[in-house]
Amino acid sequence: MNELHATVDAIYRRDSRRVFATLIRLLGDFDLAEEALHDAFKAAIEQWPRDGVPANPSAWLVSAGRFKAIDGIRRRARFSPLDDEHAESVADDAPGWDEREELEDDRLRLIFTCCHPSLAPDAQVALTLREVCGLTTEEIASAFLTPAPTLAQRIVRAKGKIRDARIPYEVPGRNELPARLDSVLRVLYLVFNEGYSASSGAALTRHDVSGEAIRLGRLLVELLPEPEAMGLLALMLLQESRRAARSGPDGSLIVLDEQDRTLWNHEIIVEGLQQVQRALESRRAGPYTIQAAIAAVHAEAASSGATDWAQIVGLYDALARIEPSPVVALNRAVAVAMRDGAQAGLALVDALLEQGELKSYHLAHAARADLCRRLERWADARAAYESALALARQEPERRFLQRRLDELP
Repeated sequence: MNELHATVDAIYRRDSRRVFATLIRLLGDFDLAEEALHDAFKAAIEQWPRDGVPANPSAWLVSAGRFKAIDGIRRRARFSPLDDEHAESVADDAPGWDEREELEDDRLRLIFTCCHPSLAPDAQVALTLREVCGLTTEEIASAFLTPAPTLAQRIVRAKGKIRDARIPYEVPGRNELPARLDSVLRVLYLVFNEGYSASSGAALTRHDVSGEAIRLGRLLVELLPEPEAMGLLALMLLQESRRAARSGPDGSLIVLDEQDRTLWNHEIIVEGLQQVQRALESRRAGPYTIQAAIAAVHAEAASSGATDWAQIVGLYDALARIEPSPVVALNRAVAVAMRDGAQAGLALVDALLEQGELKSYHLAHAARADLCRRLERWADARAAYESALALARQEPERRFLQRRLDELP
């Protein structure tokens, strides 16, 4: 019996979100599908000891969940026909199910539904993590430092919007795909960034969150191999490859040029380089692909000193043409400093700060502080580090900035 429970647990971890996605398509309701999913696994624990584990467990679970949900709907409708007319119509209209159907397409449909542009951006992120990834409300709330009841309400409202607006549970047609895919990629990027570099709090990273983003990115590329999907997956992989080298044993931040590159995950780097190459070969490179190409230059350099900074500046020039932003300009300025010297970079950073858009961005002040430190302008470096420290919210970053400040003459 213990062995069977272990088998069911393994199937739940591996397949539950695929089964859930198909149940949503068949039943047309998130909460009904969630209940059906749990009923299906309960039935598996009861029946599989007697009948054996089926050849296709996922398809069996979908069939069991669908049957139990429709049976429950009809049973409730008999007891309160006035309240449950809609439930009876759901039962009658539920699509048929063939156990030979492919479940993966339903996960892609679910991703596009959760990232529908009519939903608020924060709701898209929360709903994707909850319904596609299977994270609990508490886990999502912890990652984004939001009270769990607030986040739960956000998810409930998003589900209500999908139901009331009759948002279709489908992958959009070719003419709608570019705009809708942008929304999906943006959500995956936000999810990854929160896991790769938490916006605030005691931890530098949340591996579970960034890991889910990469898992979804791989699924998206497998089912919809668009160049920018490949570019985003490459970017996430190449950044994730540096995780083990980004912090010390005490959780302290280690910046890129001081990292032990032998700790980088070279298996992930190879996968990331393959994806960025595929995206670039399409000749339809977008902002994610260009950022991935920048990460690839870093990944291929044996040391910080061996980095091809001229190529990185050129890539930032290309990125600024298609997606200009103050942060892109700041990153380009840092690359210019590495190519042409600290004085050249500082002039660009000062011009950006003077424009005002980066005034409250702690990394802009941190970049200025580092360049002033390299130029031995100690008073300016001290003032800039203090500005960065006042704005930083993440504890490892704050400790790093304080350490740099303390090291100044």
